Amino acid sequence: MNTQLMIDYLQALDANNNREWYHAHKDDYKNANAEFESFLQALMLEIGKFDDSILHNNPKDLTFKLVRDTRFSHDKSPYNPAFRAHISSKGKLPVPVGYYLMIKPGGQSFLGGGLFADMFKDATAMVRDYIVRNGNEWEQIIHEPVFENYFTVRGTALKNVPAGYEKEHPQAEYLKYKSWYLEYPLKDEELSDADIFLAKAAELFRIMKPFNDYLNKALAGFQMPAR
Repeated sequence: MNTQLMIDYLQALDANNNREWYHAHKDDYKNANAEFESFLQALMLEIGKFDDSILHNNPKDLTFKLVRDTRFSHDKSPYNPAFRAHISSKGKLPVPVGYYLMIKPGGQSFLGGGLFADMFKDATAMVRDYIVRNGNEWEQIIHEPVFENYFTVRGTALKNVPAGYEKEHPQAEYLKYKSWYLEYPLKDEELSDADIFLAKAAELFRIMKPFNDYLNKALAGFQMPAR
């Protein structure tokens, strides 16, 4: 595993974000992407020590393309210079929730978990209803000292508690949320040593697991909307 090779390629792509450069350096991409998939395989083996539901995945099926959808963006750069993956029991689908990794030089890399997809209204309602019924468990998870040392629950939120929920509920602030996720930012220097980075990522994902488990219990039976 050579994480520096990934970083070097992504930095070069960021500086030359055009189709001509990308196609002229296709071999560089293939080499860097192969290192990313190798890292993912090693990471899955480490995650598998505490969550074996993800071990059946193929790294190739967990990654996201570099190509950007620029149709509705002012930024017409054709590529997102980042290696990204979502590892869950059902691959890279947003539900069930799992372990998210983005390697993007320039201080934009992070480890993530939880539900990012606030466009799924059914999923949002399922989590809200579960929090209403299981508020004590929620509080225990998010206020576990080791968890609080690394994570704060984030998400898109409404200004007020939505209709149908008690405004005075003990978890009222979290009922405003439409998504509930975690992000742990990574400095570029934390990525350069693959073995150290691997160990840190696996440990943080282990600490995150009870949060993911809670959301996945809430989302049991959720069906992805048909396209």
